[in-house]
Amino acid sequence: MSIIQVFFIAGRTDEQKERLIAGLTEAAVSTLGMDRAEVRVIIKDVPNTEYGIAGQTAKSLGRGVGRSPQGN
Repeated sequence: MSIIQVFFIAGRTDEQKERLIAGLTEAAVSTLGMDRAEVRVIIKDVPNTEYGIAGQTAKSLGRGVGRSPQGN
């Protein structure tokens, strides 16, 4: 069994996540020769107030759910 973990700034739709899970599963099957039933994908939404980029929160940079950009 293999586990693929994805950490996002919260804000993707369920449909986007479903497509990502399908795409990552297919990539593991086609590139690594894995059995599809052995692939697991875990998606973790991280609040934009708990995700830092270049010393600032993602929220202060206008990224993710509840965007509050500075100077945009």
